[in-house]
Amino acid sequence: MNDNYFALIMAGGVGARFWPMSRNNKPKQFLDVLGTGQSLIRQTFLRLNKICKKENIFVITSTAYRDLTIEHLPELDVNNILCEPIRRNTAPCIAYANYKILAKNPNAVIIVAPSDHIITDEEQFVKVASTALTTAAENDCLITLGIAPTRPDTGYGYIQIDDDKKCRLNSKISKVKTFTEKPNLELANTFINCGDFVWNAGIFIWSAESIHQAFTKYLPDVDDLFAAGKSMYNTPLEEEFIEKTYYICPNISIDYGIMEKADNVYVYKTDLGWSDLGTWGSLFDNSNKDDNGNVSYNDNVLLFESKDCLVKSPDNKLIVLQGLEDYIVVEENDVLLICRKSDEQKIRSIVDNVKKHSGDKYI
Repeated sequence: MNDNYFALIMAGGVGARFWPMSRNNKPKQFLDVLGTGQSLIRQTFLRLNKICKKENIFVITSTAYRDLTIEHLPELDVNNILCEPIRRNTAPCIAYANYKILAKNPNAVIIVAPSDHIITDEEQFVKVASTALTTAAENDCLITLGIAPTRPDTGYGYIQIDDDKKCRLNSKISKVKTFTEKPNLELANTFINCGDFVWNAGIFIWSAESIHQAFTKYLPDVDDLFAAGKSMYNTPLEEEFIEKTYYICPNISIDYGIMEKADNVYVYKTDLGWSDLGTWGSLFDNSNKDDNGNVSYNDNVLLFESKDCLVKSPDNKLIVLQGLEDYIVVEENDVLLICRKSDEQKIRSIVDNVKKHSGDKYI
């Protein structure tokens, strides 16, 4: 494996749209959502370990999830687990990790990936990621992976490709024309019919130097904060410095802060069997269904005159449903959720209301 290839796994989210299975004390990246015997973060680590040495894989997560990360990735050096004292979105976490990696290897080329995505075609992923890393090592470019869309999904971001502007070293990598966040159904249909839009997978590939230059140009306030700790990265002083820095750091995403503004952003269009597994609906789409289109994760579920439903409940409980269509039914510990699948995007606001009503007890 190339010593200059690094990976950063972002694992600090709480997975609110996967409530009540995903909770504050154990969010979805630490769950075996698909019943494979491995948590999502472990699957992500093993996938990236086919591209990078384990010594070059870093995880950035909440301080609260440090022990969970160690439990799920026992072979990872604890010094490769970067802990955020508070959440500040993706730009600060990438800036922090980038400075730490730069201090180790100024020639580093990095793939940045969320911890909770599904990729079923891992062979294709390894091929695409390796090609993108080679391209990023030889070009000053910021590459994002774009997934060929299969439906007008309103839960994903979209990227418009400029096929007239190809990357110099790889004709499969094209210049980005526009980014659009989670469109309504009408606009999503227009994107699908247009043919030059892809889903934004949120997986990035760039050299450490290229993204560093992008921070200095487009997010100088964020860069200045983390640049102040250059002499402290990979030393005992790092933790205290990061603690202070995060509390004065702005909350901003890498997409909004850099990717939508930089003029050297490219997209690699591919098909990986990808899903961000952000919602119960996406789990439904990636699960085996019975003759009526139902998905059940419990042998003790009886469905009558019901179709296109997802049911997840404890194995020791009999669940009987009659006359339901297109519903999510999830019981986890002390919470039962029954929600129309078409309204799953409302689950985040439902969680907010539960918190207002009952505090953190059920969150």
